[in-house]
Amino acid sequence: MIKIKPFVVLAAVLIALTLIIPAVLVLPFSDEHRASGKLGEDLTNTPGKEATEVAASADPAVEVSVFRTSKSQIENVQLEDYLVGVVAAEMPAEFKEEALKAQALTARTYIVKRLLSKDTLGVPKGAQVTDTQIHQVYMNDDELRREWGMDYDTKRKKVLKAVRATAGQILAYDGEPIDALFFSTSNGYTENSEDYWSGKFPYLRSVSSPWDKKSPKFNSQKVMTVSQFEARLGVKLRSGSTIGKIVDRTKGKRVGKVDFNGKVLSGRDIRDKLDLRSSDFAWKRKGDNIVITTKGFGHGVGMSQYGANGMAMEGKNYQEIVKHYYQGVEIKSADHMLDTVTARK
Repeated sequence: MIKIKPFVVLAAVLIALTLIIPAVLVLPFSDEHRASGKLGEDLTNTPGKEATEVAASADPAVEVSVFRTSKSQIENVQLEDYLVGVVAAEMPAEFKEEALKAQALTARTYIVKRLLSKDTLGVPKGAQVTDTQIHQVYMNDDELRREWGMDYDTKRKKVLKAVRATAGQILAYDGEPIDALFFSTSNGYTENSEDYWSGKFPYLRSVSSPWDKKSPKFNSQKVMTVSQFEARLGVKLRSGSTIGKIVDRTKGKRVGKVDFNGKVLSGRDIRDKLDLRSSDFAWKRKGDNIVITTKGFGHGVGMSQYGANGMAMEGKNYQEIVKHYYQGVEIKSADHMLDTVTARK
């Protein structure tokens, strides 16, 4: 019998293991045995990625002093937060993103123009704007949380994205910020500025806005007694089928003037005194009541919000939307203007 020395066996085993183990380790990763799984990477839905990308296009660090009417106090707000609060308060967050971008552009244009002119008309000392329709409606983050409830995160993200997508941009005419007026719903046309306000602006011209007819605010009705009607307008109705006579219409097909047996009132006066949604109105008498019907909602000058959303639904982008409602304007960087505002402080 041949005797095998123990150390020879041990050496043989070690050599075998040296040869076998690497082969075993490599085997699962050879071409014949490809891996069935791997560590993947898809950052498209990574939390915070979109916010990080959008953050690169934030507005400059300019502060806006807002007079909060309900509390009678001033709230200092960063420009971006102010714009989010305005867009959210002025336009439904359910609207298409391009419509929200158009609204963000008008809101930024308004506040930049006001800050540059140092206009403080109608605001208490120390404030630059109020949070009402006198200037632009504004809601802060706490108010938006209460308003939106469970939808807060989704809606705020959508509005913020619209604001940042237009960061640093304003609407200009001849190089200067425009009066970026807007309203809810037209009667199918917008108004020339001089047909409603006192000033005539070349970019605030009457244009068609057929998308508004689908707005839930397009038609409305109001009923008041004959005595209320007479008292508010300062007229006396005579018996008969005619209650006043329209003697003039605006370019935007609204009522320009009404003649009440020699007393002539403008369509805007009548709208204001009767608290109507629009100056495109008609009425008829039913017994002791006057039934008034209106088309549209708002003054009708500038951008129609429901019209903007209608354009967005048809695939128009925000540049096309604003250039339809504001004739002859350009979209311009406001960075140097905002630098001027910052330098004053």
